[in-house]
Amino acid sequence: MEQGLAATAEKMETATFGMGCFWGPEARFGSLPGVIRTRVGFSGGTSLNPSYREMGDHTETVEVDFDPAILTYEEILLHFWQNHYPNRDQYKGRQYISLIRFHNTEQEQTIEKVKRQMEQEIGEAIETDIAPFTDFTLAEERHQKYYLKRYPKAVVQLAPLYPDNGLLVDSTFAARLNGFVKGFGNRQNLKSEIAGWNIAPEYQEILINKLMAMKW
Repeated sequence: MEQGLAATAEKMETATFGMGCFWGPEARFGSLPGVIRTRVGFSGGTSLNPSYREMGDHTETVEVDFDPAILTYEEILLHFWQNHYPNRDQYKGRQYISLIRFHNTEQEQTIEKVKRQMEQEIGEAIETDIAPFTDFTLAEERHQKYYLKRYPKAVVQLAPLYPDNGLLVDSTFAARLNGFVKGFGNRQNLKSEIAGWNIAPEYQEILINKLMAMKW
């Protein structure tokens, strides 16, 4: 259904970063117009096959696919640095560090630009771990769209649209709902946004009707 948004975006990009526990960042970024997909996982380390219980030297990370025609990478970075403190101690090793993995030279240059801007704003050097992207391991299914899944009644209502868990993980609509239940955005704004999605009108209607009728 709305997975077609990824195909219609002229140039979809990916942002990869860690800013503490990955549940909250997935909800925050999933609420933003222009974000097509969010997934949580592990990145930045060298140990093989990281998992939530055996993360090794990896970091809890969120992967955000977005349409830069609607939401720029610079805007994403501002949301990133303005919503966590990047210089806290590594009290649980690398699990919760501030981390960015850039995917191309353009992203690297934008990071340096925004980093300088944010250092002036907070009055100290930023210690975010910044390096080229090398790896991302998807976290276990129970961690995907974590806040939405705290409303099992809502998940049951979504089952006819997403009979396979993988569809829910990759869903733009589910990303928005995950943000909505965490307190980001509101129902009316989401309704208006869906009406502008580049999907068939009948699919827009299905999603809007589901949104307005959902019981939590």
